[in-house]
Amino acid sequence: MKQVLTIVVKLQPSPEQVAFLEATLQAFADACNYVNEHTDPKLTNKIAIQSLTYQTIKSEFNLVANMAVRACARVAANRKVASSKGKPVKGFMPSSIDCDKDLFRLREYDWTVSLATVHGRERVKLKPGNYQKGKLKGRKPTSAQLCKHRDGNFYLHVQIKDTPPDPQNADQVIGVDLGRRDIAFTSEDKKWDGLHIQSARDKFSRVRTSLQKKASKGTRTTRRRCREVLKRLSGRERRYQQWLNHNISKSVVRRAVELSASIAIEDLTGIRERTNEQPRSKTERRRSNSWAFYQLRMFIEYKALSAGVQVIPVSPAYTSQMCHKCLHIHPVKGKSYRSGKTFKCGHCGWHGDADFNGANNIALVGLSINQPGGTGLSCKLNRTIEYVQLSLFDNFRATENPDLRDSRSG
Repeated sequence: MKQVLTIVVKLQPSPEQVAFLEATLQAFADACNYVNEHTDPKLTNKIAIQSLTYQTIKSEFNLVANMAVRACARVAANRKVASSKGKPVKGFMPSSIDCDKDLFRLREYDWTVSLATVHGRERVKLKPGNYQKGKLKGRKPTSAQLCKHRDGNFYLHVQIKDTPPDPQNADQVIGVDLGRRDIAFTSEDKKWDGLHIQSARDKFSRVRTSLQKKASKGTRTTRRRCREVLKRLSGRERRYQQWLNHNISKSVVRRAVELSASIAIEDLTGIRERTNEQPRSKTERRRSNSWAFYQLRMFIEYKALSAGVQVIPVSPAYTSQMCHKCLHIHPVKGKSYRSGKTFKCGHCGWHGDADFNGANNIALVGLSINQPGGTGLSCKLNRTIEYVQLSLFDNFRATENPDLRDSRSG
C-alpha cells in the first residue's frame, strides 16, 4: 500500500523570476476560464474537453503542451466536484498550476527546481527545512503544484509516494470519543476542551456579520474598508481549526506508538443530516455545521498510517448509553443515566465523565475487533439465569401438582 505525502517547500525566486511565475499563473488561470466558458458546463471528460480547446488555449495563452493539457484536466476535475455539490464552476484564480514530470525537475545537490514558464525554463532556488530534505532526499517526484500563498510567496507542493509500515494488531486499544464540548476525549482520560474553539468561532461569526452589514449599507469608504477586512480575515477560522486538529491527532498517534496500541475512533458519518432534522436555533445549527470532526479523523488516520498504527472506525451506537464497567445499557436517554456531562450507571453505581465512559466503550468495541477470539465484552447474567431457572422450576411444579400453582404467591 502506497501513501501519498505532500511536501511543501518555499521558493526563493529573483525579482525577474517572480514576474515570470506570476505571468505563468495568470496565463494558466485565463486558459482554465476560457475552457470553462467555451465548453458545455456538463462536459466533465478531460479528453473530450482537450479535443475541443487544446490548440486554441495553447496558441492564445502561450502555454506549452503539458500546461494546456493540465488546464483541461483541472477544469474537468473542478466540474466533477462542483457537480457532486450541485453547484457550477464560477471561475479560476491565478493562485496555482499543476506540474508533471516535464514541467518541473527537482535537483537535489544544490536544492533547485527547474520550472517551465511562459517565458521559457527557469531554475529557481528552494528553501527546504530539515524535514523537507529528509523526505525528498533520494527521491524523483513526478507531480507537484506551484502555488502562490496568501503571504505573496511562492511554494512548491511536491507529491511523493511512501511505503508505510504494515499496521500490527495490538493487545491494547485507545478509544477516542469526539464531541463539541470536548473536541476529543481518550480512554486514558486525556481530553481537549472545545470551549475555546467554540468561543473563537462565535467571535468570527459576530465580526463577519457586523462587517457584512456595514459593507452593504455604509458609506463608500466604509464599504471598501469592510471588504478589505473581510478579505484579510478570510480563512483564519479554518486555519485555526486545522492547526488545532493537527495538534490533537499528533498527540493521539504519538501516545498509541508509545503504548504499541491501536486507535478506535467513532464513525460519525451522517451525523449532520440527523441533527439538522431536529428543531434548533440558528446558533446551534451553525456550531454543529462548523464542527470539523471528519478533518480530525482524517488527520489521525494518515498520521497513524505513517506510524504503523491501526485505526478502527467504530459505530457510535449505544456507546453513550452503556456503562463501561458493567456493560449495562440504559435505553432511556437523559432520565436515568445522563446529567449534563456526568454519567451514572443505575446498575453498578459507577459515575464519572460521560465522554470518558464513551471513549472506554469505543475502546472495548475496537478491542473486540482486534481480538475476535473473545474479549470481556459481555454483561453478567447470573441473576437473570437464576430467575429463569426458578421460574421454570415453579412452572414444572404447578404442572405436576395444581394445588401448588399459587403457593409462591402466598
